[in-house]
Parts: sequence; C-alpha cells; structure tokens
Amino acid sequence: MSYKDLLRYGVFGIAVATIVAFGISPFTGGIVQQWSRSDVEARSRLVFNAIQPLLDRDVEDRAWNRLSDLFKRVALDKKILAVGFCDQGGGLVASTPEMPTDFSCEKLAKSEDESFASIISGGRRILVAAFPVSSNSGRSYLVILTDLSFAAARSSQVLAYLLAALASVVLVLTVGTIIFAVLMLRRWMDSLKRAVEEVRRGENGPPPITGSSIDREIHKLLRDAEHIPLTNQIDWTPQSLQEVLHGALPGANVLVVSNREPYIHNHSALEKGIVVQRPASGLVSALEPIMRACGGTWIAHGSGSADRETVDEHDRIQVPESSAAYVLRRIWISEEEQDGYYYGFANEGLWPLCHIVFVRPTFRLSDWQMYQSINQRFADAVVAEARTDDPVVLVQDYHLALAPRMIRRRLPKATIITFWHIPWPNAETFGICPWKEDIIEGMLGSTIVGFHTQFHCNNFIEGVDRFVESRIERELQAVSLGGHETRIRPYPISIEWPPKELRQLPPAAECRSDLIKQFGLTECTRLIVGVERFDYTKGILDRMRAVDALLSRNPAWRDRLAFIQVAAPTRSKLNAYAKLQAEAEALAAEINERHHGRQDVIHLVPMHYEPADVFRLFRGADSCVVSSLHDGMNLVAKEFVSSRDDNEGVLILSSFAGASRELSEALIVNPYDTEEMASAIDRALSMPVEEQAERMRLMRQQIKENNVYRWAGAILLDAAKSRTRERVLSLATKAHLGLRPS
Repeated sequence: MSYKDLLRYGVFGIAVATIVAFGISPFTGGIVQQWSRSDVEARSRLVFNAIQPLLDRDVEDRAWNRLSDLFKRVALDKKILAVGFCDQGGGLVASTPEMPTDFSCEKLAKSEDESFASIISGGRRILVAAFPVSSNSGRSYLVILTDLSFAAARSSQVLAYLLAALASVVLVLTVGTIIFAVLMLRRWMDSLKRAVEEVRRGENGPPPITGSSIDREIHKLLRDAEHIPLTNQIDWTPQSLQEVLHGALPGANVLVVSNREPYIHNHSALEKGIVVQRPASGLVSALEPIMRACGGTWIAHGSGSADRETVDEHDRIQVPESSAAYVLRRIWISEEEQDGYYYGFANEGLWPLCHIVFVRPTFRLSDWQMYQSINQRFADAVVAEARTDDPVVLVQDYHLALAPRMIRRRLPKATIITFWHIPWPNAETFGICPWKEDIIEGMLGSTIVGFHTQFHCNNFIEGVDRFVESRIERELQAVSLGGHETRIRPYPISIEWPPKELRQLPPAAECRSDLIKQFGLTECTRLIVGVERFDYTKGILDRMRAVDALLSRNPAWRDRLAFIQVAAPTRSKLNAYAKLQAEAEALAAEINERHHGRQDVIHLVPMHYEPADVFRLFRGADSCVVSSLHDGMNLVAKEFVSSRDDNEGVLILSSFAGASRELSEALIVNPYDTEEMASAIDRALSMPVEEQAERMRLMRQQIKENNVYRWAGAILLDAAKSRTRERVLSLATKAHLGLRPS
C-alpha cells in the first residue's frame, strides 16, 4: 500500500464519517428532548420525596399559608415554574405566584400513582407532574410545573456541539490513523530491509513485530476509565442490590462458596424430629441476606446430622424452606478429611498464623494434602453448578484459599471474588507457612481479592512481593501472575439493616426484665454482655479479668453489676479451644468467689444462642464488650448497635477489631490492658443517657449507610467493571492482532 493510497483512504474516511454525522443529527433533538423530560420527571419525583413529610403535616393541619411558604422555597429552583396543591374537590388551595392563570386542577390525569402530562400555556410547553397525597379527607395532589422550553435550546446546543465534536474527532482520528499506518508501514519496511541484510550476511530472520506499546496504552486507558467511585446516593436495600446486580451483571450466575453452610439440619431428641439451625457465624450473618436478595447457589459443607436426609438426589435443597430464595448445594466431607482440612490446616495452621495471638501455628504435610483435596472438591462443585462459562463466584475465607486458581483453570472466563474474612498478617509472619507460595498463587486466581481493611490489603501485597514472582502495580493495587491480573481491594463487611430479628422483639425495658428474671438478678443490676464463639482470639478471659479489676478497685459495684458472657462452643476437638473453655469456667468461678455477694458477678453461658435470643440480650444490656485480641471486622459490635433502636447502651470495642475503624464513637480500648478495660466498663456504666444517645445515633447512622447490601454492591460493581474490562481487552487484542502484517 502506497502513501497515496493511505491519503485516499483517509479522505474517504472523513467524507463517510461526515455524512454519517449529519445523517444522525435529526435524531439528536428527539433524544435530547426525551432525556430532558426524563430529567425533569426525576427532579419532580425527588422534590416530592424530599418535602413529603412536611406536605403531609401541613395538609393534615390544613395549614395552607405554611404550605404556600414551603412551595415558594421549592420554586426557587430555576427550572421549576410553579408548585401547587389540588384538594380532593379539584380546587387549587395553595400555589406559587407563577402558577399559570389558565391552569386547572380539573385537567389533571388523576390516578393512584404519580403521573406526568404535557400542556401548552402561554405559548410554552409545560410538564405537569402530579403526585397523589392521601389524607383523612380524601385523595389530593401535589402538582409541580416545569417549563420545557429549555429542552429545545439544549437540543440546539447539543446538536451544534455534536457536529463540531464529531468533525473534530473524525479529523483527529483519521489523521492519527494515517500517521500511525505510515509509521507502522515504515517500521515494517525497515524490518524487512534489516531482514534482507541479515539474510545476505547469513544471520537469522527478522525479529517479530510486536505491539507492546499499543497494549500498554490500551491497559492505561482502560484503567483510567475504571476509577469510578461507588455512588453515595443509593439507599442500599435488598431491592437496590437486586437492581445493581441485574443492571451491572445482567443474567449473571451467582455462586457463593464457603465451608460454613447457612442452614444446618440436625436430628433432635428433644423435639423428636429434624430441626433447622442457623450457625453463629459472621460470614453467614453477612452473606445470607445477600443470597436472599440476589438468588443463586450457595455451595457449602453439609455438617448437620440430618443434612443428607433433606437434600435431593443432586445434594441440593431450596432455602429458606419457609420461603425459598436460593439453592444450597452441600459438599460431603468425611470425619478424617475434616480433621486434616478443617481442624488441621485451616484452624491449627492458618487461623493462629493470621490472628497473631501468640498461639503457635501447626503445619503438617498430611493436613496440607487434605486441604488441597477438599479445595479441589469445592472447585469441582462450582464447575458442576455453573450454568454459564462466566459465572460470578464469591469464594469465602481461609478454608478455600486454593479454590480460586482451581476454578480459574476450568472456567477461565469466570469472575471470581475471594473475600478473606480474617486478618492477613505481615509478610514476615506469613513466611512461617511452608506452603505460602501455593496459598498466594491460589488466591491470585481471583479477579478480585477482598479484605476488611486497607491495612490487610497492604500486608497481602507485601507478601506477594516477598514470596511470588509477579508484576505488582501498587498505585492500582493490582498483581499480574501468569497473564492474569488480580485487583486487591478493601471491603469493610457489615450487617443487614434493619436486622429482621428486631421485628418480633419486645421493647428494651421488657428485654431487660426478662434477663433479670432469667439470671436471678436484682432490678437495679447493671448488665454487661458479651456474645462470642469460644475462641482464643476473642479476648473472653481478658474481659472477665477487667470486670474483676473493676470490682477490686471499686467494691461499690459489687451486687450492682453482672457480666453475662454467651460463648458457643466451637472446634472442641482442638486442644487450644477445649483449654480455653476450661480456663474461662475456672476464672468465672474464681471471680464469683472473690466478689461473693447476693448474686454472681460472672454468668458464663457456654451454648449457642439463636439470632433472636442474641438481639434480646443486646436490647436488655447497659453495655456490650467486644474485646477481640485480633479480628478482621467483628460483626457482634455492629449487631449490638443495630439492636439499640432506643439509642441507649454503650459499646466497648477493641482497637484490634476492624469495626473500630468505623465505630469511632464506641469506647475504644486495648484488650491487653486490663486496667484500661476496667476503666472503660466503669465509664460505660456511669455514662449519662444523653451522651449514650449521641454516640449511638452516630454509630447507627454509620451502619445504616454502610450495611451489608452496600458491601455486596461495592463488590458486585467492581466485578462488573472487571468483566467489562476483560471483554474490552479481549476485543482490543483481537483487533490489534488483526492489524499485524502477515
């Protein structure tokens, strides 16, 4: 191809593009006007939603003057022509001065829902938005009139800008394409000349022509386009999460993979049948509402004694059984496999390694081999349950660190999000693990790896840098390994808002009375509560020692306070957990003996509480202690705050729990400092109700705005961007390869 040919094609391209630009211009006006109308409708709806409480009040009071003042403030918006109120008799009882004289309430398109209609008044096209308002006297309407003449002006401006922009872009792109083609052609010719010279000298053929610079530019442009923040305007609910999922990931096949199942079926001798239990797990508390909102399939270990009896021939069951929302697919793990995979490598190895609470991790080759085998079993189940070749897979926690890479090998187009629910230690600490490279590489099979905090993200990237040969882009927090890129992101997990358990619970005062009776306490007793699993990372002994220290320094609290600690037994096969429970029981007895009075100080309840019972305990307490020695987030703190719709109660929170970065109005403590903990308990029990309310309101607002649906929405939106990015890169690569000379 000669330079004249390139020039001829360039001129032809400009001519064609110009014809196309003018050809689509007639449609521009209609599109802009339709967009303008949609914008006006949305603005009218927003105004109605904003003033509805004041509107309802004034209508109920028949305070028409006050209503007119409200309308005048609304009409300060330059785009709003007039605002009025039509009563049930069709009369205009309140309106702004700019209301057209020929406007009549009788012309409204009255309906039970909002309505929008265009009218012509004084030579102007006006949009009339009518919103029904119900009152004791009947149905009336708020009307908002907007002058649409601005749409015509906007359409003309957009058309002019469009034509100018198209002409400029076409010109620049065409000239740029010609220059690029000339340079590529010249480069190819130079390469051919060098090849001829090398052949003449008896050397090898020409080096391959690569497009690495183009690839880098494509990557850069796509990454720049991805920096779109999560909107703060969404009110995150199950419905809005569904809308995000359907809008950002239309038709996506969502799969959750975790060791813990959300519903456990057990035989019960007491109830003579099968009972359903929801486990005491932060992971389940966070993910179960999401699955109810989005549907899909949850793949988990079937651990209940009656689990096999409740599934179908494909090991599936619809849950919740009362109102099926998604599918639970159970994986079967033998007791021997459980000893190696779960109790061994996951909980004697990774758990203490990541939590750094001075319990030595134990690593055995047999446990590691079992861990690999069970991870492969979960990965195989994902492949079997996937309805498409590009599902969205949410891999949960440290039990399944190898699964992302295993899934990636079988489903290369899958969007895999791994969320690590526990802390990630620094590189030096993680270096203790003999199979650290395998674990990191397994996780890097993910599209996104999520942690609770930025600190844990930084630790993970440092570990990748130390132990795995890869390319790290710290500014983007991305790791490339084997041609696949993984993004590392913080996603602070949260809880459902409002918690559904609150709907059936009595007021706080009644909950308190029930607790006083249940534990045989006097009416004036101040109640401190703690709810955990019996786990050495939770600081159960430390909070009991703090209560002991408070009573020792201030005996006046004797018989005036009680500490109720609910601790569900867990991992009792492991010596460290069995030892903890024995130590806690002995310490409780010792403290009760030391401060013996009319009633016990420590009430240790070593049993599982259902969520409703936990919230009843929270609502009746004066204070809740969360003294984790090291924790990813700790949702108990958020559940306590969410339970206190009376705005009373004080949260005492460890600085080593991820929740302390969000709930700064709690009393933040160092759980290793017994005296500081004792002072915090004293302060909590003495805090004025006004201060409690102010702190609680701020924390409740934080949890409401950053609930579990927002957490899931952030992850799903990032997943959607990654899917789009991968598809664009694939198309760009194919197009780029098509440009190379053969």
